[in-house]
Amino acid sequence: MRRAIHVLGVIALTLIGGIPVHAAEKLKIIASFSILADITKTIGGDVIDVESLIEPGADAHMFEPRPIDIKRLSEADMIVMNGLGFEPWLDRLKPSSKKAPLRVIASESIVPLPFDHKDHAHHNASDHDAFDPHAWQDVGNVRLYARTIAAALGSHDPAHQALYSENLSRYDAALAKLDQDIRNKIAAIPETRRKLVTTHDAFGYFEKAYGVEMIAPLGVAPEAQPSAKDLARIIRQIRADSIPAVFLETMIDPRLAQQLAAESGAKIGGTLYSDTLSAKNGPAGTYIAMMETNIRALTDALAP
Repeated sequence: MRRAIHVLGVIALTLIGGIPVHAAEKLKIIASFSILADITKTIGGDVIDVESLIEPGADAHMFEPRPIDIKRLSEADMIVMNGLGFEPWLDRLKPSSKKAPLRVIASESIVPLPFDHKDHAHHNASDHDAFDPHAWQDVGNVRLYARTIAAALGSHDPAHQALYSENLSRYDAALAKLDQDIRNKIAAIPETRRKLVTTHDAFGYFEKAYGVEMIAPLGVAPEAQPSAKDLARIIRQIRADSIPAVFLETMIDPRLAQQLAAESGAKIGGTLYSDTLSAKNGPAGTYIAMMETNIRALTDALAP
């Protein structure tokens, strides 16, 4: 009888609000693009809802926000962005709600790579603040991204701080292994063959971190168009340096790479992912899978 009375009491309290009927709502997070969405979801797990403003496979450089995007941002608790000028359109979006979501700049603790680290004839410094925004191509930087995101989640949602820390620790170990795997695979390639051509200048951090020379006839934005003079210069360099391969990229018109390969004698080395993941069931559905896919394509093409 006493147990029955206790159960009835709990039910009554629940109905009148003494005990919440619904569990606390999940944090609503908008990441600017798919790579950041994956990193954030890996750390937040099931206690957060994450959406990517730019869908997987879409070109972040060509993104034009829609009215629905302003609504999505207004309903978010947090916006995770890359920074380094990668999302110039984000500063123009004004959420309609009075409560502005917390903005987290994932790259805030990295050392950015200036675009003058090599010749970037097509780069417009005013567009990207003179820094290369593609810092995620160095796995070491993504370890810093993850720590920044985990700290922001824990500060905004202290009830789950231990979970975020645990997920970060597990993810950091996986990233450390990935970083070492990439270094080991590059080391197995003869030094004279560690060079290639890509069609989009998105791999400067990869080049610096892992010791592969990557030449790009396009500027930072994939929509840039190289001149005939630029193409002729790249073709001469491919021949003179015996560059083994030209790589396609998922968002770039393949005809440029095909032309470079046909006129220089280099082979088409495969497809690289630069600014976006694939669909979840594709070869690059997560950041780690993306980097594994890229290094597999590189080693297959550059190995003697």
